[in-house]
Amino acid sequence: MNKLLLGFFFGVLFSFNSFSTTINKSLYIVADSLLTVDSTKVPYITFNETPTYTQSNPIINLMQGDTLDLWVYNTDSVSHDFVIKGISSVISVSANDSTFLQTVFTTKGSYIYHDPSDFPKNTYLGLAGMIVVKNHPFACFYWNIKEHNSDWNTQLFAGSTVNWNNYNPNYFTINSVSNPNINGDTLARITGQVGDTLFLYITNTGLSIHSMHFHGYHATIKYSSRNASHLNREKDTFPIYPMETIVLKIVPDKEGEYPIHDHNLVAVTGNNMYPNGMFSTILIHP
Repeated sequence: MNKLLLGFFFGVLFSFNSFSTTINKSLYIVADSLLTVDSTKVPYITFNETPTYTQSNPIINLMQGDTLDLWVYNTDSVSHDFVIKGISSVISVSANDSTFLQTVFTTKGSYIYHDPSDFPKNTYLGLAGMIVVKNHPFACFYWNIKEHNSDWNTQLFAGSTVNWNNYNPNYFTINSVSNPNINGDTLARITGQVGDTLFLYITNTGLSIHSMHFHGYHATIKYSSRNASHLNREKDTFPIYPMETIVLKIVPDKEGEYPIHDHNLVAVTGNNMYPNGMFSTILIHP
């Protein structure tokens, strides 16, 4: 019986990794505003799955070996660029125009798509999301972490320049929202049962290092865009550098609800209010 189960498992696993497909996606560049945790509206621009604006960039999910057919539509009044960091070449998208990109993803991991023009301006202003490439069937969660200097957003949208060396952010978000709203995002709030295998995909599309700290559980690094030598390290704290990504595997050994937050405590605030920043909890059931 055990041999039959083992054979079935490997048969499923082989099938899971042996088939690839073409995934068709569209991204629309749309300018609007970021609604912060204290209800302040900040000028912002994001990629969206439709021409209707949302303040969180889409997560594109692929399986290893898949081909991504991607149309990028620019509804803005100025030209933008588009690139998948480390994967594709830079392409330009004129105002009110579109462009097509086809890419085969042969390596698992987490990748950043963004607008690199006038870097870091357009990426900072919101045009940065994640592509996830998997080779497993387990439950997944996704964090696009980012910080914001609200005054700078207003200045940059008005055509002014800023001194990037004097960066002083006052809002901190995961998937474009802050605590307590992060726990309302089913893509971000990690949940499961004791013994489950859970994957957390993190991209840092901001300008600061964020050191994410887990209470209650350790996680194992399964992918790192910055430090490939760190694979399979098991820890409770993970520094993630700007424009880098990391993939963590978590196998909870006990039930409970425990905090996860940036170890730099200013990032757990929102406009100086605590704990309205990068703060969530992991909830594990028996």
